[in-house]
Order: sequence, then structure tokens, then C-alpha cells
Amino acid sequence: MKVGFIGLGTMGAFIAANLQKAGHALVIHDVRREAGANRLSAGAVWADTPKAVAEQSEIIFTSLPGPKEVEHVVFGPDGILAEVQPGTAYFDLSTNAQSLVRRFAEALAEKGAFGFDAPVSGGPKGAETGKLAIWVGGDRAAYDRFKPVLDAFGDQARYIGPIGSATVAKLVHNMAGYAVQTVMAEVFSMGVKAGMDPLDLWSAVRQGAYGRKRTFDRLAEQFLPDRYDPPAFTVKGACKDVSLAVNMGRELGVPMRLCNLTLEDFHEALNRGWGDLDSRMPMRMQLERAGVAIACDPAAVQAVLDAD
Repeated sequence: MKVGFIGLGTMGAFIAANLQKAGHALVIHDVRREAGANRLSAGAVWADTPKAVAEQSEIIFTSLPGPKEVEHVVFGPDGILAEVQPGTAYFDLSTNAQSLVRRFAEALAEKGAFGFDAPVSGGPKGAETGKLAIWVGGDRAAYDRFKPVLDAFGDQARYIGPIGSATVAKLVHNMAGYAVQTVMAEVFSMGVKAGMDPLDLWSAVRQGAYGRKRTFDRLAEQFLPDRYDPPAFTVKGACKDVSLAVNMGRELGVPMRLCNLTLEDFHEALNRGWGDLDSRMPMRMQLERAGVAIACDPAAVQAVLDAD
């Protein structure tokens, strides 16, 4: 298939290479021509503008730093939209803004083309080895038609819903990761300042209840099915544990910003009279604040786990 690829940075260069290895003919563009040198030597065709890429491609990918660059590449005077052909599929692999992906999908649809938000997860190593998750939002029938091209550079291409859905999934995933990263730094700095060797500490806690299970899989137990009874561990018990940890941090002079916020949530739960309820009740409080209800079919939740 004639594939257009725009953005040959760290991630894009590896993805484009895998597309070529799979036998696809590439038309490439980047703000730096030298970024495409390896692809050109392997037989790719250079295009001076995104518009020129669109003229020659059945499917187009962008791998760009963010919304500003995507906006320019799609809507600029020499952008994709100026020459996109009917039936063409455009997949934006960038981490983007939901409002922008919806806007470019609508503009492409007016020209008989298809727009998808398709952010990837797996980092440069995953891009190089093809071990990438690709979350895709957009027209399902068109996705099915072009999925074999996605399979050339990702082992976990997955359609997840209408346009914008994939952007939501990527932002939830990344924000969760960075928040966990921050709290890990908090508690490990506390543990080391309390006298533990960091390697010994890590070796110990990775075998605990949280260490042995994938982060997002824990949501299957109470949160997703909205089943908190009988309690696995009580709010008052968790509040005691969090209080002990926060107090240790104070005694050691360790800033514990996220841990203090966690303690506030548990105190609120206690003040509501929830001391004997499940320790995950603060998660329900957050849903209440957000005006969101979550109650998934337990069998459907289990089916997702079993699919792995």
C-alpha cells in the first residue's frame, strides 16, 4: 500500500522503518530532510510538504510532538487537507487534544476521507521492536479495512470507539503513570530516609499485594463493577496505615504532598461514617465529585482479564 508518513523523530523513524520492512511503499516528510535519510536510502520517496504526501498516499500517518504541529500539518496552507483524496485514511499517532482530533476528522469527512486518533504506547523500544499498543478512534469499517497496515508496526492495534476515544485512553494512561511515578518517588524517599537500602526496599514491596498485580487490573476487583461489599480491607484500617506513613514522613522531614491528599480523602470517608466500609471508598467519592457513575458487568470485566 502507498503509505504517507510525516514526522520522523524518535518514534516515527522506527515506525516508518517497520512499515518499509513490511513491504509498504513510503512517501515521507519531516521538517528536517536529514531525518528521512535512512528511509530514503531504503527506497522511500521524499515529499516537500504534507500536501504532497497526501497527493500520493492511500493512508497517511503523523507522529508529531503535539497539537500545534498536528494543526499545522493538517490545516496549514500546504497541509494534508489541501490534497487528501477520497477514501484516504489519516491516522494521527501523536498524543493530541480531543477537540483537535474531532475537528480534523470532521474536515476530512467533508472530503470523503477518514480521520482517526491513534496514539501509541510502548516508547521508543516498542516502536523499534513493533511491541506497540495502538488505540484507535474513528469509523469502525474503515479501521477494519486499514488494520493490516497498523499491524505492520504494532502488536496491539485496538479499535476502542468513536473519534476522540483513543485520545481519552492515552491521556488516562499517561496521567495515571505520571501520578504513580510521583507517589512512588514520595514513598521511596520516605523509606530510604527512614534507613532502608533502596534495593532492599524495592525487592520487598514488589512482592506485596500491589506489587504482584498489574496497576490497571486492580480496578477489576471493586471499582469497575461497583462492588465494595463485603470489604476486603476497611476505610479505618487504611486510614490508620496512611496516617502512620504520613507521620513518618513528617518526622523525617520528607514532603508527602500526594500522600497527604490521600489521607484527607480517608478522613472525609471516616467523617461520612464509612469506617467499616471497603478501603476503596475514596474512589467512589471521586466519582461523586466528577458526577460519574461506573458499574460494569462483572462477567464483562472478567472476560477482558481472561482475554490476556
